[in-house]
Amino acid sequence: MVSEWLVAFLLGVVSSTHCLGMCGGITGALTFSLAPEVRASRSKLLFYSFHYHAGRITSYALAGAIAAGGVALLSDIAGAHSQPVMQFIGAAFMVAIGLYIAGWFPRFDRIERLGAPLWRYLEPIGQRVLPVRTLPQAYAFGLVWGWLPCGLVYSALIYSLSTASMAQGMAVMVFFGLGTVPMLLLVALMAERVLRAIRHPHFRRLAGISIIMLASVPIIINGL
Repeated sequence: MVSEWLVAFLLGVVSSTHCLGMCGGITGALTFSLAPEVRASRSKLLFYSFHYHAGRITSYALAGAIAAGGVALLSDIAGAHSQPVMQFIGAAFMVAIGLYIAGWFPRFDRIERLGAPLWRYLEPIGQRVLPVRTLPQAYAFGLVWGWLPCGLVYSALIYSLSTASMAQGMAVMVFFGLGTVPMLLLVALMAERVLRAIRHPHFRRLAGISIIMLASVPIIINGL
């Protein structure tokens, strides 16, 4: 259980390199949509950013609960022997994520196309709360933002299926979301030195290898 949360959190941290390309522009746009007095105060800016991310993580948790809860129901019907299969599939996807982050499996980003139809419906809803002027608006936009098509989010979601538990699937997605928060907060605060470091190919390779190693643990332990 704890190892699954750790893997999910680490995936979120290293996914930040991908998030910078996909979500960095959104974070910047949201920051500049705030009132000047909010942008001028670092504490107020962080407070609004936390509400964005709280909404986004809420959507991740909901997706994890639905997906893992559905698999738990199917597992009850299929029998206990289906659980090792789901664990293997989840670990295999984590290995694929590690290869993708390291730059050795670029085609993995095609998985993002799966969420395009849903996003075409949700994006206009998100536009209605812009410009953000209140904290509830910030949270509401985060709720929509959480459904932005992202291969790494989908992969974390597939990894959450291996828990075959609604509560654990939700927890995995929450820890994944928490792992992405620090870097996106730094984007809002324009910490350029850190951004350059996290984008470095050596960091991406190290992060990818770390994910592969962590994903391999359940396979080795269970003898799959």
